[in-house]
Amino acid sequence: MTEQENSDSSDSRKGDFWNRFTLAALIKRMPPWMKNKYILTVLIFLVWIILLDPNNLISRVREIRTRNRLEQEKEYYMARIEEDRRKLNELRTSNENLEKYAREQYRMKKADEDLFIIVTPEQERKIRRERKVSKTPKPARKRASDKSQEK
Repeated sequence: MTEQENSDSSDSRKGDFWNRFTLAALIKRMPPWMKNKYILTVLIFLVWIILLDPNNLISRVREIRTRNRLEQEKEYYMARIEEDRRKLNELRTSNENLEKYAREQYRMKKADEDLFIIVTPEQERKIRRERKVSKTPKPARKRASDKSQEK
């Protein structure tokens, strides 16, 4: 083979490669169902609804999950409020209940008494849960390099 034939065959191969990606060639290679304008319209609509719209499907699912989590938290806090109201009412109505509460919650005792604390596993879990809920985040400590930058 001569050099001219080699260059001609390589050019034709390059031309074949790029000819495959022309619009007409791509349309010929498409399956028949993709040439239907109604199916294309529905596909474009679905892509728009799922991904591109400001109120898209992905953000809706995220918002629904957040709403469900917030509703569960609301139920939990409403139950806690009701329990606290009941306890407050008991404390206001009877001095015996007030003394019992002070002994149990604040470990108060009379001068001549000894105090023994017995905690069941259920009570221990409740105490740990209450401590987690009531913890407030501590402010972040500044590094020495941050302090020098402020000055």
